[in-house]
Amino acid sequence: MAKIINEPAHTFNEYLLIPNYSDENNIPSKVSLVTPLTKFKKGQMPKISMNIPMVSAIMQSVSGDRLAIALAKEGGVTFIFGAQPIESEAMMVKNVKSYKAGFVPSDSNVKVTATLEEVIALKEKTNHSTVAVTSDGTNKGKLLGIITSRDYRPNKTNLNVKVKDIMTPLNKLIVGKDGISLNKANDLIWEHKINQLPIIGKKGELKYFVFRKDYDEHKKYPNELLDEKKRYVVGAGINTRDYEQRVPALVKAGVDVLCIDSSEGFTEWQKKTIHWVKKNYPNIPIGAGNVVSGEGFRFLADAGADFVKVGIGGGSICITRETKGIGRGQATAIIEVCKARDKYYKEKGVYVPICSDGGIVLDHHITLALAMGADFVMLGRYFARFDESPSNKVNINGTFYKEYWGEGSARARNWQRYDLGGEQTLKFEEGVDSYVPYAGALHDNVIMSLEKVKSTMCNCGALTIKELQKNATLTLVSSTSIVEGGAHDVIQKDKTSFK
Repeated sequence: MAKIINEPAHTFNEYLLIPNYSDENNIPSKVSLVTPLTKFKKGQMPKISMNIPMVSAIMQSVSGDRLAIALAKEGGVTFIFGAQPIESEAMMVKNVKSYKAGFVPSDSNVKVTATLEEVIALKEKTNHSTVAVTSDGTNKGKLLGIITSRDYRPNKTNLNVKVKDIMTPLNKLIVGKDGISLNKANDLIWEHKINQLPIIGKKGELKYFVFRKDYDEHKKYPNELLDEKKRYVVGAGINTRDYEQRVPALVKAGVDVLCIDSSEGFTEWQKKTIHWVKKNYPNIPIGAGNVVSGEGFRFLADAGADFVKVGIGGGSICITRETKGIGRGQATAIIEVCKARDKYYKEKGVYVPICSDGGIVLDHHITLALAMGADFVMLGRYFARFDESPSNKVNINGTFYKEYWGEGSARARNWQRYDLGGEQTLKFEEGVDSYVPYAGALHDNVIMSLEKVKSTMCNCGALTIKELQKNATLTLVSSTSIVEGGAHDVIQKDKTSFK
């Protein structure tokens, strides 16, 4: 007979934190969210720590190089999605590692033969007002000119007009040469009273843009996560099939940390992958998962995983529980695995960080996950809503959304994530194709979410994540109590009528 656990598995929404005593030091400005990303021995420091407890999900609709740069500026880590050709994933990693603060690669580029209509559509997609006109329509082609809102009149200029007829040509642009310092680039911007300065190479190829608005950018990001060479830290997802070819390319590109992208981590496939990486690239940390039990954690920890992801079926676009009947309530899974992690630390003297992956719907769920023992959370839907995610922004009935799809959906066709060692194909879907409400820039949203986390930690008398895990008191709540926790028994006024 099967082993049966009669205790119900709970979700984050079924728990609340009970406030503890707070003294005069418990204020948000004094809270530290520094947390380990990779394992470490007792008395030592982890190879990689983060300044905020957030990483992005290994998903096509979430984790590209642009989001990786934005999240590293905040102090977190992006895991570039692995469901793409090896060369393109490695290039994304390389783009992050070669990014220079203040020097922005152009992600809005067209050929001279493009129409104004195409330019406007591109600007709506990227939310950038400056479009580079290059010889091949890429950000590596020879710069021929730029087009901004100054070059045409909305609703007045013919949408079929060619870019070459309305752009500001190269001979009328102020440009900088590749190798120029940021200070000198900004001097040119202020001297010539321009909003952007294209940086070109020896052959006239476009390298970067420096923007006036980014002059004080570095002051906005006190938590930016850098390696020893002052480059942004970036991770990458791998699978258990082509790792022998993929990992060398990612390491050559400069990747800092790897993570196996799989719906289920308690497998021999993951053990073999971890062992191969540890043998051939012992200095590159690798995370593994996902698991939902103490036994699953122990298996991956013994295999050598540098962190373990917890969660099966809890993602907003995941239907694994619906289609296969496997998984566990995220809160229960986190609590059990973290108990196993603490036991492992006492026995082995090795601390293996836990990543809570899935089940985060509201900002306070992040705090709950941390209080339950997680060291950081992996977010998909959350980051998919932002400008920096790779998916398209669409207008539906006057409201903007971002496209968001699961790795187990027919659109992603990421069969490797659900691989059980058989035929290389996707037999049935374990994810859906959807939209999420567009939410603007990553920076503004992350700052707001983490302010809520810090405030709650202060209510619990904690100034660090470790203090929260040690001192927090959690209580299960009834379904009626959940209703009571929101606005009820009132007629709410329209929030949009107030500024």
